Amino acid sequence: MMNLIKENEEQLTYSLSAETTELLPFLPYLLQDFWELGSDPDVMAEMIDKHISISDKTRVLDLACGKGAVSVKLAHKLRVKVKGIDLMCEFIEYARQKAKEFQVDDLYEFMLDDINDAVKREKDYDCVVFGAVGVGVLGGASEAPSKLKSTVKPGGIILIEEGYIPDDGKRDDIRFNAEAYYPLQYWMGLFKEAGLDLVETASGHNEGNLDSDSGMAAITARANELIEKHPDKRAIFEGYFRNQQSEYADIDNSLVCVTWVLRNGGL
Repeated sequence: MMNLIKENEEQLTYSLSAETTELLPFLPYLLQDFWELGSDPDVMAEMIDKHISISDKTRVLDLACGKGAVSVKLAHKLRVKVKGIDLMCEFIEYARQKAKEFQVDDLYEFMLDDINDAVKREKDYDCVVFGAVGVGVLGGASEAPSKLKSTVKPGGIILIEEGYIPDDGKRDDIRFNAEAYYPLQYWMGLFKEAGLDLVETASGHNEGNLDSDSGMAAITARANELIEKHPDKRAIFEGYFRNQQSEYADIDNSLVCVTWVLRNGGL
């Protein structure tokens, strides 16, 4: 497990808005107050129920599933089989505990793995969820749509939660990781090129199970606790705090955050 994490430290760092890999061992502590680490499970469940025919054979893949909030709630609400994959072993263990709590032991599978390897192996799902992870984890915007498409059967759907900039002139307004965001038309071109049909855009964004104010309060409290325990690492904890503050501000003010529902046209 440690080798897997070591090999993918940069991917984890990017996905969890950290500045340095030194922060990785402390992320489970910093994020202990959050279960939903990005996507809104209710939105995902609604979109899946609306756009595919649900049966006891329906299979959903949740890539970079975090602590499993989407996976567990999809299994509980829709009674579908869900496989969640993430690189953080603490998150996977937490997801398994929540699955038992929600009594969906027969419907879930959680795996510690690199999602870049998983997209090469996992096939023929009815739906793949890629929620609020950041496409850089899958090689960037130009590669992510086709990689996600490879995991779903023809006619299956892909749910991507992402933020886009209203127009490229607004890029300077983004406070954190501005180079990771693109205008809407760029995304539409990538989807068309990959043979994906946009069937719905759901608005809104859920950055964790806490709103921006309470979320920042929780992160601040945990960062201060760590600073007290590890004063020599003050700079990396304060850096993470600043990144989270900027990311919340971008979500609230500078980005249009959506969930795209895309159908695999089979091309």
